[in-house]
Amino acid sequence: MKRLLLLGFAFIALVLNSRADALKRDKTSVSLCLPIDTSDLSNGLDNLFLASVRGSNGALLNPRAINYVKDFMAKNRKDLEEIQSAGRSYLRLIDGILSQYGLPSQLKYLAMIESELKPTAVSCVGAAGPWQLMPATARILGLKVNRRVDERKNYRKSTQAAAAYLKDLYAEFGDWLLVIAAYNGGDGNVYRAMKRSHSTNFWNLEYYLPRESRNHVKKFIGTQYTLEGQGSVTTLTKKEAAEQLSGSSMYVFTRKINKDEDANAKTLTVSGKYNATAISKYVLMDMGDFNRYNPDFDKVMASDNNSYDLKLPADKMDLFVSDKYQILNESVQQLMMEENIEENNKTIAGIVRK
Repeated sequence: MKRLLLLGFAFIALVLNSRADALKRDKTSVSLCLPIDTSDLSNGLDNLFLASVRGSNGALLNPRAINYVKDFMAKNRKDLEEIQSAGRSYLRLIDGILSQYGLPSQLKYLAMIESELKPTAVSCVGAAGPWQLMPATARILGLKVNRRVDERKNYRKSTQAAAAYLKDLYAEFGDWLLVIAAYNGGDGNVYRAMKRSHSTNFWNLEYYLPRESRNHVKKFIGTQYTLEGQGSVTTLTKKEAAEQLSGSSMYVFTRKINKDEDANAKTLTVSGKYNATAISKYVLMDMGDFNRYNPDFDKVMASDNNSYDLKLPADKMDLFVSDKYQILNESVQQLMMEENIEENNKTIAGIVRK
């Protein structure tokens, strides 16, 4: 009897130990499956790249920028947050003007690294104001700079001038990292770097730029990551932006519309097989005007990132919304016709070769 009891106790102990081991294994497997917390980058700088991958807008931090940005965030977070807090009224003004010019709001960080948002800031080479414009550049942009008046220190006027300058530079380079480099060191230095490096990619040509200019670009990226926790179209090369962001992110800044047209327009994100010809037909809009509002529409819609922030005059947008299914149907039919024509041409070419 005693032997049976001992065997029973031994069996129970064995079962309990087995269940305990199983629980340990389960706990281990659960802990390995927990998501990595990257919400607080100040306490998890080693997860910066992973956090950038998980950014809500899909922009990734270039691997060649990781170490710089990590160090920059660790050293400058407190100062940047203080500048941001003290300059909230200035930043609201800048946001409004950048929006009027159809520019990304993140360009405000350029003013932060240029002058710490101080309207009275003056550099050793004579650049002045929140955007640190040189006298000659400021005059070209329409600002008064003389012994009595220096509009570079006027926040509204200097921001409008800087916005116009940034928009011109983007039309020239089509790449925000090159725009930031050109803003700091002049477009001539950027063109020379492109020529010497045989590349238009900032990360390939950075060491052909003056040291101040290449670091200026990285400071801009670091400031944005510090204050927003992620990048955007302004922290990417042209190629990266085309690969990572929605198609229209690359083209919305090249719209050829004035402030009144922009104010009276509506925007709607569309995706699918829409084409410009069908839309223009249904909304009774000239193709030239449609292309001013929506540059490279067909190119974007034919790409993998076929999502576009369609912008039309308000009355035209109402027509689009009411007829969008008919427009899509006609767009698809036009696409099928084009594909059939292309296939027929290939067949004819093959017959001719034979």
